[in-house]
Amino acid sequence: MKSEILAFLMVEAANRFFRMVALAIVFDTIMGVFRAIKERKFNSCVGINGAIRKVGMLVSIVCLAVADKILEINLIGFIPADLWGKVGMAAPAAIGMAEFFSILFIAYEVVSILKNMTLAGLPVKKLWGLVKNFLGKYTEELPDDD
Repeated sequence: MKSEILAFLMVEAANRFFRMVALAIVFDTIMGVFRAIKERKFNSCVGINGAIRKVGMLVSIVCLAVADKILEINLIGFIPADLWGKVGMAAPAAIGMAEFFSILFIAYEVVSILKNMTLAGLPVKKLWGLVKNFLGKYTEELPDDD
């Protein structure tokens, strides 16, 4: 039983979606540290709330992967077909809940990275403005401006 669990975790750790989420989390944390250094105070990326959120993302991906093994849900229809070519990936035959939520987590982290880069003083203010305007127009998920 332990070897099966370990094998499952090793497969999930090699999953490219899981790795992209982990990479986005690391990069967001780094940008949050730069921002904290500039502002001389902790922020949501390097504080306990950010750490809990980031660990929660990784744990939920693993839990969703377990559910995918049991339920075999395919959510490929929720992702536009032309998106795969734009991000340089071949369209997979199936997208489970773990991969679907990984894509959402990556989008969330990219927004956070851009916000931290802007607040740290890096030259991405125009790009951040475009993203912020898009989010304000199409979603209710506009990040705060701490």
